[in-house]
Amino acid sequence: MNLKLSNLWATKTKDDEWWSSFVTSPLAIVLNYFVVDIKWFTPNKITLISFITAVIAAVFIVIGGVQNFIIAAILIHLSHVFDCMDGQIARYRKTSSISGCYYDKLTDQIQVFIWFSAIAYAAFMQSGSVAPVFLALVGIAFYSLRGYSKYVTIYLEASQVNDSTQDDTPEEVITETAGIEFGLMANLRWFLKEQKKIFSFDEGVFIFMLSLALILNMLTPMLWIFALSQVFFGLLRAWQRGVNLDQKLTVNIGK
Repeated sequence: MNLKLSNLWATKTKDDEWWSSFVTSPLAIVLNYFVVDIKWFTPNKITLISFITAVIAAVFIVIGGVQNFIIAAILIHLSHVFDCMDGQIARYRKTSSISGCYYDKLTDQIQVFIWFSAIAYAAFMQSGSVAPVFLALVGIAFYSLRGYSKYVTIYLEASQVNDSTQDDTPEEVITETAGIEFGLMANLRWFLKEQKKIFSFDEGVFIFMLSLALILNMLTPMLWIFALSQVFFGLLRAWQRGVNLDQKLTVNIGK
């Protein structure tokens, strides 16, 4: 077994998002095999390349047309492959940093806004209806709520207790349950187990949704799915974090 490839697989995050887990992240490992030893390719530069690729994809969406939509779908995937590469390179070189994690998450959030805004514009130009714009705004707002409630919880916990939970540390790597050193059945079981993540409707699912909608030219139906899923998960996560925060603080006060 190739030791370098095995070490790169070990940099794959433990709880990857759905599409990332078995598509973009493995592709990132393959690309990293050829570039990880090139010092010029730093994690931060890869993050910047990922963001620029995402912006170019949005431009193709705004221009419109079947051919441009297909190009945009490819670029969205390529952007996400780069997004997986930066963290893998940092972990492989043991150069992970808080600032790197910060910029990675920041650009991820901006990309979601750019992509769905571009989709909304393209759908509006096709239909003449403002409904796609409204759906995109609702989806983006409640997707942001998921992240906002998460970090408000971290802030409040840090304000109330000494042992605060920090969520900006480098991501944990996967346990050895799948990969090139495992057999076909082990990898198949891992693949099937990963499929439940499709119902999380997070960034990994967005990559698939956006690309499929662009290829099939079904923009508005995808925006409906996006908006409804984010309203549901945004409110659910906000409520769950509030309940958990109240329970934790009650326990600490009791001590």
